[in-house]
Amino acid sequence: MREGWHKATIGTLISSGAIQVHKDGNHGANYPRVDDFGTDGLPFLTAKSISDWTIDYQGAPRLSREKAKTFKFGFVEGGDVLLSHNATVGRVAIVPEGQETAVIGTSLTQFRVDRSRILPEFLALYFSSREFQEQLSFVMAQTTRNQVPITEQRKLPIQLPELGAQQAIVDVAFGLIDKIELNRKMNATLEAMARALFRDWFVDFGPTRAKMEGRPPYISPDLWSLFPNRLDAEGKPEGWEVRSVYDFANVVYGAPFASKQFNTDSAGIPLIRIRDLATHEPGVWTEEVHPKGHLIEPGDIVVGMDGEFRLHVWKGAPAWLNQRVCHFEPRPGVPTAFLAEALIEPLAFFERGKVGTTVIHLGKGDIDTFRLLHPGTELLSAFGEIARSLIDATVKNATESRTLAQTRDLLLPRLMSGELRVADINSEEAEHA
Repeated sequence: MREGWHKATIGTLISSGAIQVHKDGNHGANYPRVDDFGTDGLPFLTAKSISDWTIDYQGAPRLSREKAKTFKFGFVEGGDVLLSHNATVGRVAIVPEGQETAVIGTSLTQFRVDRSRILPEFLALYFSSREFQEQLSFVMAQTTRNQVPITEQRKLPIQLPELGAQQAIVDVAFGLIDKIELNRKMNATLEAMARALFRDWFVDFGPTRAKMEGRPPYISPDLWSLFPNRLDAEGKPEGWEVRSVYDFANVVYGAPFASKQFNTDSAGIPLIRIRDLATHEPGVWTEEVHPKGHLIEPGDIVVGMDGEFRLHVWKGAPAWLNQRVCHFEPRPGVPTAFLAEALIEPLAFFERGKVGTTVIHLGKGDIDTFRLLHPGTELLSAFGEIARSLIDATVKNATESRTLAQTRDLLLPRLMSGELRVADINSEEAEHA
């Protein structure tokens, strides 16, 4: 063990008071039922709520306040460390300060520490370290279930340096983690701005309606002049046309790459499968050069065709397009940002309508029926000029975050094992300054 570090089990740290709260969300017979959830109440956090150090409060189910009042534990507060221990094991996050009160479900464990002895950020880093994750895997291997019960967690050892060394490691790691989180929030804002602009111009017909109601212009005169003065009999701006999706895009379908040639050693080119769309990080590579192979670049529009038909502006590295994923390639003069927003509703329409099967599928016959509203080339161009910079910024931020995450993943294991000291990093920085 590295000099100045000491080892203790979680149980020992609980007994000594260094860990003050160690609880899971197992409420036994009082566990909430479906009718305890609604649109109002407290966020009910599960393993699914945690991803890449962040907690999705917006997407969490809402537990009624009446039901929450019956719980005696499971309420999390700022600084608590959350560890998923059931089904999806090993995800880690820290509850932000000032966040609304939330309740954890049975798949999460809550740790609250005495900050004069353990920094919650350091504990979270340790839980995410390779050493601790291997301990979790070892416990799971001893049972037939994918879980690490709270009683087993108390047997697991943790290595701790003194508080100053904890802080130094936290400063390095969270400098990277915080920047990644900042980029994520910036992208959410940029995407919301592009969506709001599209909705006002091409869904709500805001400028045209304002003209009809005699309201003053709220955009620049050159843009204002591009909008019709009235709606037609069909309720759309006069002169705008409903056209086939193929007037806006060429649709390219992914090729059936041979799964036997997939590898996880980064040999060849990454391959985009449906499961990779949520993270924009392909899990496999291939050296196969398929005759129908189609390379996706950052900023391209890709859509999964099985299970759910969500549209993604690709933010990963260049990668081949696998079967059951398609690329909507804008035709000349059609902005990517316009096409991306215009396709959301027809895709959602088919996703809502495909019921009665275990896994829903999107086919070419479905896409053939897509119809989009064409506002004229000048207005398309004007929208593209504004929205392009927003989309480009999201791709740039995502690329930077990927590099930061790779740096974090390289540094963290070496820092947590004692192989690398923060002083070593500072020395290298000074040499290159």
